[in-house]
Amino acid sequence: MKQTTSGWINGFIGVAIFAGSLPATRAAVADFNPIFLTCARATIAALLGLVLLIWLRQRRPELTDLRSLTLVSLGCVVGFPLFTALALQHITSAHSIVFIGLLPLCTAVFAVLRGGERPRAIFWLFSILGSAFVVGYAAMEDIQASLQGNLLMLAAVVVCGLGYVEGASLSRKLGGWQVISWALVLSLPIMLPLGLLTLPASFEVVSISAWIGLVYVSLFSMLIGFIFWYRGLAQGGIAAVGQLQLLQPFMGLGLAALLLHESVSWMMLIVTLGAVICVAGAKKFSV
Repeated sequence: MKQTTSGWINGFIGVAIFAGSLPATRAAVADFNPIFLTCARATIAALLGLVLLIWLRQRRPELTDLRSLTLVSLGCVVGFPLFTALALQHITSAHSIVFIGLLPLCTAVFAVLRGGERPRAIFWLFSILGSAFVVGYAAMEDIQASLQGNLLMLAAVVVCGLGYVEGASLSRKLGGWQVISWALVLSLPIMLPLGLLTLPASFEVVSISAWIGLVYVSLFSMLIGFIFWYRGLAQGGIAAVGQLQLLQPFMGLGLAALLLHESVSWMMLIVTLGAVICVAGAKKFSV
């Protein structure tokens, strides 16, 4: 029971940190190329992770761990940051945040397929209903005007869910911060050169808000948030604790309105509230 409670606490902290990711990315892509931003955030976090791994003398992963680390790297280090950065060139961060409502269901599906978990049947009813709120909202908000952005966000959610499950499962063996650090290091030989190739011609036009966004997604979204998130998933159960992600839209919408002065419609709030109610029901029947 104590470990389960600790898992929910760590998971909540992770979600709170991730809630600032999309508004920070939105601020950063205003002045940075999406590919450069993806590579830069991964490189900065990878170098910090490498220092921690060497300083604390962590043992290297075994060859059997490389497949999971590769999936974590492709999903969380490359896929989700890149797809969201590209999507946020077409849609607002407030709109993109609502898509995070699909992450609990996606994470739960991969928890069954890859993590071996078996939630009760009624759990899926609540999860699917919550996701229906999100998809319905996207259709109502003139999907033709932002079809590319919506599809990119859907792709981001799928690869992120897979990366979450692979990382959470492996963190039971290696530890949460070790998993994301090794995944970052694994991507460094590609992300560092690509980042150098896509360097902006000049940094003089980069605003302070863009720099703040880059720092946030590099340190908090790419590394610190995963320390709590993977630990929470491993301790409390991937499918169950994964439902906390439905709190992320609430937090993110508030940040988008506060920091980026984006409008948050009543429909956004209603849809998010409906999704949260469904996930609360899913949480109750997750085991």
